Amino acid sequence: MKGVVDWSAKHPSMIFAMVIFSITAGIAAYVNLPKEGSPDITIPAFFVSVPFQGISAEDSEQLLVKPLEDNLSDLKGLKNINSTASEGYAGVVLELEFGLDRSSTLADIREKVNKAQAEFPPGANEPSINELSFAEFPILVVVLAGQIPERSLQKIGEDLKDKIEALPPILEVGLSGNRKEMIEVIIDPFRLEAFGITADELNAVITRNNQLVAAGDIQTDKGSFAVKIPSSFQTPSDVENLPIKINGDRVITVGDIGEVRLTFEDRTGYARYNGELTLGLQIVKRRGTNEIDTADLVKAETRKFMETLPEELRKSVTADFVQDSSFYTQGMISRLEGAVLTAVALVMIVILASLGFRSALLVGFAIPSSFLLCSIFLAVLGISISNIVMFGLILSVGMLVDSAIVVVELGDKKIREGVGPMNAYTSAAKRMFWPIISSTATTLCAFLPMLFWPGMAGQFMGTLPITLIFVLSASMVV
Repeated sequence: MKGVVDWSAKHPSMIFAMVIFSITAGIAAYVNLPKEGSPDITIPAFFVSVPFQGISAEDSEQLLVKPLEDNLSDLKGLKNINSTASEGYAGVVLELEFGLDRSSTLADIREKVNKAQAEFPPGANEPSINELSFAEFPILVVVLAGQIPERSLQKIGEDLKDKIEALPPILEVGLSGNRKEMIEVIIDPFRLEAFGITADELNAVITRNNQLVAAGDIQTDKGSFAVKIPSSFQTPSDVENLPIKINGDRVITVGDIGEVRLTFEDRTGYARYNGELTLGLQIVKRRGTNEIDTADLVKAETRKFMETLPEELRKSVTADFVQDSSFYTQGMISRLEGAVLTAVALVMIVILASLGFRSALLVGFAIPSSFLLCSIFLAVLGISISNIVMFGLILSVGMLVDSAIVVVELGDKKIREGVGPMNAYTSAAKRMFWPIISSTATTLCAFLPMLFWPGMAGQFMGTLPITLIFVLSASMVV
């Protein structure tokens, strides 16, 4: 192994080129590494929710929560099950053991939820199963507010949602504060009685004429043609002109017994911004993308979209950004970068005071070089820059210079004895090669057990030992 030292001494130009390449690649790797506030970990938990409009909390517990709990209680690897029953809603959170195969676990949950669904009363919505993950938390909320009709504001919100979802780093965009459009029929009970029509008859006619029908296709000599039957309501006039029964020589329609209008579903909640009703677009980025760059891209796309609106709407509608986690992430990264530079400066001051300028320069070179080589290793493994990675870099600053100090001090001693600088430092590197390897290896062994730290804490802190191992290994190369 000492032959590496001799080869390096004989080929200084090659070593210089490798150093320049490593520094350049390290800077590029650090700049392009995704940056996020906390490590992107997967939580071993699933959330099952069942909306049921109009059901009471007591009935929700008996009719929705209990069948779910009974079917999910024997799920493999289940640690805890927490249920919530409220008016119009039921939810179950499943906490699982670490190490389970998520695909097979999700399939088991879906199978058991389907069994529970068979016991639900009529009218319950389709249960939704969601995997809890830090990566699926919104990084930004775009708020649209203005004194314009609700239908116009929703149209703007849906158009902006489509624009943002088309961006490559975006996984999905959730829209809150909106209401689904519906066709409402307000029945006059006196007209209903006058025409001899019951509520059940009216409900049956509307339901029967509002169904999607698969009409198939027609095979001809010229090819196959799909057949579409307009069998669902599209406009209020479709309902208003729907015949119910024949009374003498007159056809009674829905419009004869009530008022038909296009409206929205009843509100189940309110979203307000500066006192105005608003729409919120919750932005979720893809796993492994840069949180700061993604937020900047969404802001730029939103401003660009707002510029395309007619002048009247631009004056009436505002687009603001709230709950911007990239702002806090950028601040945290900047503060941690400042802490790293401060730590490097303090170490350099100590070395300068004890070893002198030339030795301090040689030793100090090990710190940024090791950091940049570590950035290359992190980029290869696809590890993002987070608070845990930055903390690992701060923790390693003092340890990085140990090996360099030993070699430089021995080299300076040989120079004082009359040996030439190249021979002195080459001899010192060869003499201290195995002691440095042994010293660094023992330090690495202290951090290796952290790689096998179990549970969610181990997954969250897992990048700390990886960072320390990479940066200390890089210090040996330097």
